[in-house]
Amino acid sequence: MLVTLIVSIITFVLMTLSIIFLPTIKLGRIRLGTYWIVALLGATILLSTSLAPIDKVFEALTAPSSINPLKILVLFFSMSVLSVYLDEVGLFRYLASVATRRAKGSQLGLFLIFYALTSILTVFTSNDIVILTLTPFICFFAKSALINPLPYLIAEFAAANTWSMMLLIGNPTNIYLATSSNIDFLSYFKVMAVPTLFGGIIELAIVFLLFRKDLKAPLHNQSEHYPIQSKPDLILGLALLGTCLLLMAFSSYLPFEMWIISATCALVLLLVALGERLLTHKHWDYLVDCLKRLPYALIPFILSMFVIVVSLNVQGVSAKLGDFLNQGPPIWVYGYSSFLASNLINNIPMSILFSSLPASLATESSTQAIYASIIGSNIGAFLTPIGALAGIMFSSLLHKQGIKFSFLDFTKYGFIVSIPTLSISLLGLFLVL
Repeated sequence: MLVTLIVSIITFVLMTLSIIFLPTIKLGRIRLGTYWIVALLGATILLSTSLAPIDKVFEALTAPSSINPLKILVLFFSMSVLSVYLDEVGLFRYLASVATRRAKGSQLGLFLIFYALTSILTVFTSNDIVILTLTPFICFFAKSALINPLPYLIAEFAAANTWSMMLLIGNPTNIYLATSSNIDFLSYFKVMAVPTLFGGIIELAIVFLLFRKDLKAPLHNQSEHYPIQSKPDLILGLALLGTCLLLMAFSSYLPFEMWIISATCALVLLLVALGERLLTHKHWDYLVDCLKRLPYALIPFILSMFVIVVSLNVQGVSAKLGDFLNQGPPIWVYGYSSFLASNLINNIPMSILFSSLPASLATESSTQAIYASIIGSNIGAFLTPIGALAGIMFSSLLHKQGIKFSFLDFTKYGFIVSIPTLSISLLGLFLVL
């Protein structure tokens, strides 16, 4: 047990240090994230020393249960295909440019419109995709309009990692934790709608109060217009995303699991898009760039974290941690501990670890613990950049745009916004459950 714990802690510490000091390395023309390389090395050590028994890992990877990490990866990647494709077609940039024109010279109006746009897009697509798309747009617009970008950037990041709680597909952590307790799409929404609304309202108020003076300054420049280049591709993407969401909402009444539904919709999208390009010889860049932008690094990262957690389970570490956490009220204990754990080891490995901890609790308490952990995994993303991959991407994008926003800056604003948002969201969960 001790050796497993030491190897796991060293892996988590090195992963954290790599995120802070060396987030990427360059091999020729290829730039790789270091976080998943460190995780892979840790998992390899555990496998090679039999601390993570290969038969147990194989058994978990081939299990017919909904917590199978391969099914979860397929579900997440399928939704990423649908979201990234719509972004490549230009939907997100088009909506952002429309939002800036609707503000009519008012920063407060623009602030509220951008918060609403970020929230809506996050609910129906993915927080990571929204951050990747809107962050450069906000930076560019703020520079051209000579305004402070921070109110919009902080509101965007907070909204993307709060409204991602609303639907099961909003974050890979939602998917993993919910499926570990066999929570279906519709049941998830019924519970998480209220905590998300509570958290969204309080964080909007906090960010507004922080930057109310900046938001009083007028807007002088208007945004460049970004038209939709291919309406057939837009219709195709929206139709399949809508179909996917509708079928998943009723998946508990269908003979298909959610990963099969999402994979089918993504495959249909890719095949129809490929056929259209073979016939018209147009817009190949949308399809190619979509495939290039998929988060492939999540595959070795999630599988490596899964191996580490299997090792912790086999060696009895997870059981001891679960016994410790299960002594208090589940909503508050798991909500705050998952929030803190996300910022120690990142929210994806936290979710894999926490999915098994409430096993010894009664059904009602176990359900409370899982939902509280989902809230902690999402809101934990905006305490420090370590909290989620979204924070790493966000910090990298700001650096590329020449905007000074240090680790300390991130944590300062993150602390002010995240603690009240977490507490109010957990209160909402308490009222629902």
